[in-house]
Amino acid sequence: MIAKEIAQKIKAGATVRVWEKVKEGDKERLSRFEGIVLARKHGSEPGASFTVRATVVAVGVEKTFPLHSPMISKVDIISSPKKVHRAKAYYVRNMTKKATRQKLSVGAGDKSITASAKEIAKEEKPAA
Repeated sequence: MIAKEIAQKIKAGATVRVWEKVKEGDKERLSRFEGIVLARKHGSEPGASFTVRATVVAVGVEKTFPLHSPMISKVDIISSPKKVHRAKAYYVRNMTKKATRQKLSVGAGDKSITASAKEIAKEEKPAA
């Protein structure tokens, strides 16, 4: 089961890593699926679910996970957008990875910090 704090952070546009238990014969292992959350459905009721989309070998793959499933070991929230304009991010299906990052502004804060640090380093170098 997923903790309530984590479940509240799962929303459209967030990048998540889902660890699910997979049974292969007699053995059980953990499988990882990382991608962008497209939709969260039915709130936090017993039938709630969320859809995650990832690109695997240049092919878009979507998985729908039940929120209260015992087969989900844990969910890691990698990044979350500052502001999402829609409850369902289905429009991401027709976009490239770069366009998706720009549209959802995921990780944009990290890039701006890096750019400003590089500019400061250039200004501090004495001219030869």
